[in-house]
Amino acid sequence: MSFRVQPAAPARPNRCQLFGPGSRPALFEKMAASAADVINLDLEDSVAPDDKPEARRNIIAAIGDVDWGSKTLCVRINGLDTPYWYRDVVDLLENASERLDQIMIPKVGCAADVYAVDALVSAVEAAKGRKKRISLEVIIETAAGIAHVEEIAASSPRLQAMSLGAADFAASMGMQTTGIGGTQEDYYMHREGQKYWSDPWHWAQTAIVAACRTHGVLPVDGPFGDFSDDEGFIAQAKRSATLGMVGKWAIHPKQVALANSVFTPSEAKVTEAREILAAMEKAKAEGAGAAVYKGRLVDLASIRQAEVIVRQAEMIAGQ
Repeated sequence: MSFRVQPAAPARPNRCQLFGPGSRPALFEKMAASAADVINLDLEDSVAPDDKPEARRNIIAAIGDVDWGSKTLCVRINGLDTPYWYRDVVDLLENASERLDQIMIPKVGCAADVYAVDALVSAVEAAKGRKKRISLEVIIETAAGIAHVEEIAASSPRLQAMSLGAADFAASMGMQTTGIGGTQEDYYMHREGQKYWSDPWHWAQTAIVAACRTHGVLPVDGPFGDFSDDEGFIAQAKRSATLGMVGKWAIHPKQVALANSVFTPSEAKVTEAREILAAMEKAKAEGAGAAVYKGRLVDLASIRQAEVIVRQAEMIAGQ
């Protein structure tokens, strides 16, 4: 273990982030009533340019008027390469209630992008005397973003989460695909006359998880575009969870339950984790540094693995 201990990520449920456009306020109550842990009200890609001022007003009103329960409430602003983003930040923080928790910054390419938003947020908070400190989430969806992912993860004490935006990422990288997440038809291995589809997002997800875990940020998988393909969504989510991501976006309400099912540790996994911890406690009492559990060796590293599962389960149960 390094002398510099990795900080813990925020202890909050983040299994599913449900997105909805700010231009469709009729959806807000339904989103609030969903089982998603995080609500992302969108001002960016899902809102046409002419509709952005009205969408902003809709969101500002809904932040205070809708009962969002204990969910993390987040607004995705427009990108820093647009003329909209500064007004998104200023209007939200000057006019929205203190119920707003987080601002999501799309297409972050370097730490300076986060600094710019952080500085503006700080100025408006101070000017308006806001008591709740707004947190930030970033989306990695460009070649520059993945190239600078660690400096982005370390960019601001406000930063709590980082997501992979597969569609824009693919476009920025020049990838020959129009799919949003999941395996891709032409990205496969071939053996004994059979095709085996691998995951083209694996390396980017791993880079994001490593950067996030180093700097105490929650790593989140982004959208899965084909909302008619439940099996594909679940497969992608399971790969992401195995790599260390804590949740996934939902771009359709039906995906909420799928994400929650994957990112909630199963009863069997939690039971096994608790049994491993008990086995190690027994070994410790007997002066041993390792134990045998169901025919396999478990040691101090096993404790750390098991503790991750137990903490996640307890946090979800206690929300």
